[in-house]
Amino acid sequence: MNDLKRLKELRLNIDDVDDKILELLNKRASLVIDIGKIKLEGKRDFHAPEREKEIYQRLSSNNKGPFPNQALKNVFREIMSASLSLEKPLKVAYLGPKATFTHQACMQYFGLSAECIPQKDIVDVFDDVERGRVDYGVVPIENTTEGVVSHTIDMFVTSELRICGEIMMEVSLSLLNKTGRMAEVKKICSHPHAIAECKEWLRENLPDVPVFDVSSTAMAAQEASEVSSTAAIASEFAATLYDLQVVERKIEDHINNFTRFLVIGKKSPEKSGEDKTSIMFAIKDIPGALYKMLKPFAERGINMTKIESRPQKGKAWEYIFFVDMDGHISDAKVSEALGELETQCSFLKILGAYPKGATK
Repeated sequence: MNDLKRLKELRLNIDDVDDKILELLNKRASLVIDIGKIKLEGKRDFHAPEREKEIYQRLSSNNKGPFPNQALKNVFREIMSASLSLEKPLKVAYLGPKATFTHQACMQYFGLSAECIPQKDIVDVFDDVERGRVDYGVVPIENTTEGVVSHTIDMFVTSELRICGEIMMEVSLSLLNKTGRMAEVKKICSHPHAIAECKEWLRENLPDVPVFDVSSTAMAAQEASEVSSTAAIASEFAATLYDLQVVERKIEDHINNFTRFLVIGKKSPEKSGEDKTSIMFAIKDIPGALYKMLKPFAERGINMTKIESRPQKGKAWEYIFFVDMDGHISDAKVSEALGELETQCSFLKILGAYPKGATK
């Protein structure tokens, strides 16, 4: 009886705390509405990624527990997403269809209050943002197992859009079908990248089952939902959306398999204190050319986190390099290095400076 009484008291305490949280959420929402009016009058951008990162960092630093920091970030992601929708609902295009990892990345970055709009191709995502039909776009750029998404890099050659943010998301793949029984799997389908990430598991567990490429993991899940003998390699999120059962979880061959996504828009955010700058430049095929291009960064101790080369279309033996580096373009060292680089290369384009994405 004492235990029941104590349980009732604790639940009443929780109700009291919840009421206070509700009151504070509405107080916060009122402040957000006031900020929105000021932004509107001053023609300022409604969305400020650097401010969001500042909030996450401050709250995580001040958190004394036991509420975990990652859960804290998830909660405030949705609080800020809902609050931003009171100022101006965000529209975000992404490489679809629904239930792809890009869709998940979109929701992870912008929250559930944003309007996420699927597109069939990366070029369509860029086009939506360029024409102002949406505020931002989300596209994949690289995977730790399968490497870069060349189409995304190629789009930046001609597009004037900027990189506004990045999303680092751990990719976990499952085998899905209508029943959850492996014995009924007679055909497997998925996106080629997903298939490649699970090839050893497939060889060991289902060596005689034919595997087919489709345009996305979500398309594979849709096919599996329509044909009982077909299984899909996709996310558990896709299982929920397409009413499928999990045959086997975590079938990817390598753990710590992350995919990096880029948020694209018309303006780069302000400096957040923990940033990355991305550039694109071209050099001619002459001895020592690349060394000369990289020297300004090495001399200033700037960490280049990625360098990827692509051939220039229509120019034999000339290449465009896609580079990520630590630091913001407004940092003196970064600005000086880019100024020196510009005098030596045939083409230089600043793709954006933006807050670094965190891995969970």
